[in-house]
Amino acid sequence: MEIKPVALGSLKGAYRMLLKDLEALPEEAFDKSFGPKTRTVADVVFEVNLVNDHIGLTLRGEPLFDWPDGWITAPEDARTKEVVIESFKTSMDKIVATIDAMSEVDLERKITTEHGETNVFERCRFMASHIWYHSGQLNYIQTMLGDDGWHWN
Repeated sequence: MEIKPVALGSLKGAYRMLLKDLEALPEEAFDKSFGPKTRTVADVVFEVNLVNDHIGLTLRGEPLFDWPDGWITAPEDARTKEVVIESFKTSMDKIVATIDAMSEVDLERKITTEHGETNVFERCRFMASHIWYHSGQLNYIQTMLGDDGWHWN
């Protein structure tokens, strides 16, 4: 079985769905907190981008940035709908391009992460799952704002 189409298909599918979720949310949702311990849409997407970017650096053999302590929150200048969507597209386009440039052999290459040894393909699966997980959070926020529509069509 060729794993590259699976890796790219999973990432691109998660990309499309989260992007549709973001586009369906109103502007005010991006910086709205539902309580002192909840994260905003901007915070959630900022984390998705950090994870994608950190994994991308690992896969390309580039120096890693230090992971922030505690809950990830978006900086003040990254909390509008336009900035959140554009930063997500930039992050996703870069990781998709990274995987697209790889061969089947590259995807089977062993790498070491903070959680131990794995391979590139498994990191792709993790990123797709991570994006889907946060897509569910955005769907829940959507319903708390009174929108129970299905926006993935």
